[in-house]
Amino acid sequence: MSVRKLHTEFNTFYYFTFTCFRWISLFEITKFYDYIYRCFDILKSKNLFTCGFVIMPNHLHSLVFTKNEEDFINYIIGETKRFMAYEIVKRLKREGRKDLLKIMHDSVDTNEAKKNKLHNVFQPSGDIKEIFTEKFIRQKLNYMHRNPVSGKWNLVDDYLDYIHSSARFYDLGEEGIYKVMHYEEAIKLSSK
Repeated sequence: MSVRKLHTEFNTFYYFTFTCFRWISLFEITKFYDYIYRCFDILKSKNLFTCGFVIMPNHLHSLVFTKNEEDFINYIIGETKRFMAYEIVKRLKREGRKDLLKIMHDSVDTNEAKKNKLHNVFQPSGDIKEIFTEKFIRQKLNYMHRNPVSGKWNLVDDYLDYIHSSARFYDLGEEGIYKVMHYEEAIKLSSK
């Protein structure tokens, strides 16, 4: 499902994911985790509460609850990605990564360049999905949390040891680097 589908509901859960350009590990290369946590805080200030996440070296999965009645989630996430892209480019320049900047610059198509786009930082589509049931919430959390040990990743031996994730919060009751809102609290918030 592309982000081009407009999601207009509020007082509901959404799962979203997006990926760095060509699956390049830009989050890891730029040590970008801190900035993503700051973005979670900005989302919270816009009544979009992070209820679960995993930040992989080149992509992000998140479960959010939105109380925002003014802006659609597509707009909020799109703006967040735009500022993330600026910061990634800034960090790549600071690190002298001309190789990556050139690849990302040369891949911008003519129409996008006319709109002053200078670099492709993220894949052109993402995924935003409304979550309707608690079973689906748990399924998405399980998928996210096990991502660091699935497939080719093997970032840690035990998914609970991956620090850029809300897994320990849900499975062990321990707060991690970023304090998320438990989805059950968000359900209570939805009735207010």
